[in-house]
This record gives sequence, C-alpha cells and structure tokens, in this order.
Amino acid sequence: MMQTSTPFIFIRAGSSRGPYLKRSDLPEDLNDLSKVLISIVGAGHPFNIDGIGGGTAVTTKVAMLSRSDDDWADVDYFFAQVGVEEKLVDYRPSCGNILVGVGPAAIEMGLIEPIGDVTEVRIRAVNTGALVSELVQTPGGSVRYDGKASIDGVPGTAAPIQLQFMKVEGSITSGIFPTGVTREVINDIEVTCMDVAMPMVIGRAADFGITGYESAKELDANKPLFEKMEAIRLLAGERMGLGDVTKSVTPKFGLLAPARDGGSACIRYFMPWNCHPTLAVTGSQCLASCLLAPGTVGEGILADTQHSPARLQLEHPMGKMEVVIDYEMRDGTFHVTSAGLLRTARKLAAGEVFVPGDVWSRP
Repeated sequence: MMQTSTPFIFIRAGSSRGPYLKRSDLPEDLNDLSKVLISIVGAGHPFNIDGIGGGTAVTTKVAMLSRSDDDWADVDYFFAQVGVEEKLVDYRPSCGNILVGVGPAAIEMGLIEPIGDVTEVRIRAVNTGALVSELVQTPGGSVRYDGKASIDGVPGTAAPIQLQFMKVEGSITSGIFPTGVTREVINDIEVTCMDVAMPMVIGRAADFGITGYESAKELDANKPLFEKMEAIRLLAGERMGLGDVTKSVTPKFGLLAPARDGGSACIRYFMPWNCHPTLAVTGSQCLASCLLAPGTVGEGILADTQHSPARLQLEHPMGKMEVVIDYEMRDGTFHVTSAGLLRTARKLAAGEVFVPGDVWSRP
C-alpha cells in the first residue's frame, strides 16, 4: 500500500522542537489522528528511529494549526504530546515552548498575512482555552529567524518573539487552586496543587530529600525520587478533578529551592517522568505564580519582595528563564492577570512527512 504524505514545517520553538501541520490535512477522528501522530513521531522506540521524533519528551511534540473562529484569535493551536517509548498521545495539556513557533508557522502556512515589520499573531490554545498574543519579526513581509536574542538551553541567537499569555488560570481544571486550598499534605509531604497555564503539583526540593540544584541527569537517575513524586501526583490528579492521570502527562511536577546563581528562585520541572532539560513556558508561569502567591509552598523562597508586575528569573538546569507575572489580590485571593515571556524559534525544515498507508490512507 502506498504511503500517505502531508505537508509540514519543522521548527525549533523555545527549547523544544517538532512538526507543525495544518489541522485540516489530518484525520478528524482523534483515534485515527493519534495513530498518524504516533507514526510521524516514531513513538514506541527509544530513538524514535522510524519517525522524526528525537527520543525525548521535548522532541516528540506536534502542533496542528487552523484559522480560528474565535472573536479575538487569528489562529487555533491544537497540541499533542506524543510518547517516546510508549505509543501514546496526550491531548490534555498545551505546550508553551511549541506555541512559540505557532506565529511563524501560521504566517509560513498562509493562515494569516504579515503586517509591517512586526506582526501580532493572536492565538487560541485549543487544549486549554488560553489566549496568547505573539509578536513575530516580519520585515519585508517574511518571517525573520536570525537575530540577537538568546535563551538559555538553546545555542546561538535568533530573532526575539514576545509572548503575552491571558486567561491562564484554571487551564484545564476548576481554577487557580483546584483543590480549594493553597497548600495541603499528600503522603506526609506539603505540596501546592495549582493551575496557571499548566496544572502542577509543586513542592519544596528539601522536603523530597534533594537540594534542588542537581542536574537533570542526576535527577533522572534518582528512581526513589520519581517513585515518591509519582505516588503524590496520582493522588493530586484525583484531588484536582483530573481523574486517573496514570497515562497522562498532567499534572506536571515542580520542585522549588532558594536561588543559587543570582536569580529569583531555583526550580526543577518534571514532564512528569523525567526532568526537563530547561523549563517549560507553561510550567514557568505556574511556578512563578506559586512563588508569588501567599500561603503556598513557594511562600518565603523569594529573597526580595515582589510587586505586580513581578519580573522573576527562574534558575533551571541550563540557565535562567525570565517570566513577568501581572497579578492582583481580589477578595483576599491571588489571581494572575497575564504572563509575559521572551523566546525564540527557528525553521529547520519544510516539506512532506510520510505515513504508512496501512496507518492512514486519504479517501
């Protein structure tokens, strides 16, 4: 049987990379879509040898774009986290790093027209409902990828892309504190269950028997740590209204420690079954909010008092990520108004990706 092809753009976005496709070019049914994405990525093998995945959770991500019917947004962004060694696809979360490439990809695909030297692309994240304004460099009517902006965890420099996230509270749960409290004890350890851009379970590194300054490689080798976190994550998922999260990458897990290299705080972010080499864009917003909100496990970790908008430098295994959180207290409760970040992206390849005909055959 002949293979089935579909156009794609391959983009390094933030500190992740993956294929960007038009949603209309893919199967509508999610079961059929999952089979196609598993084949495209090559999930089910540690090296993704029969696909274009990169053998890690940050390189097995897929973005699917379409024109939006939302009154505010220009583009709908539908995200899929595909497994590495397991043939799984999770449509529950979004991904802020891959979102960085949505603006450039939408322009390259002709979904929107560039306007002036800087084009605003207004994005609706279909998975969570978040709204994001993205400023893309478009001198002469084309996306510019070269520039002088740099982000830790990515070599070289590129054109800056400014992101502003709105409606980030309760991305897929009932609210910013979906369990109704700012901190609670699960398996004898204090944690905060929080949902700002990404549902997360957040603890203090010291309470888990680590410093919080370990490398990602060191943490990945610490099997007792992951067993402890996973047991808490499964119980927290139920408390957060997410049900059985055994096979879901949400909620994610994060651990906090005081800053060591001149930043605001040190974090380690888990995806959740291994440590992120840097930090997720969505996770950065939740972790920063936890550090700012009174009553959470993050209270007291920041060395300096912060006022809105708060500009935090979060230390991660490969450097720092700056996050700007605009927040307010309403009726004694902490609320996030918006979050801003600066990232970069670069188009790596474009063309057609092929799927075996017995997996997908267009009518």
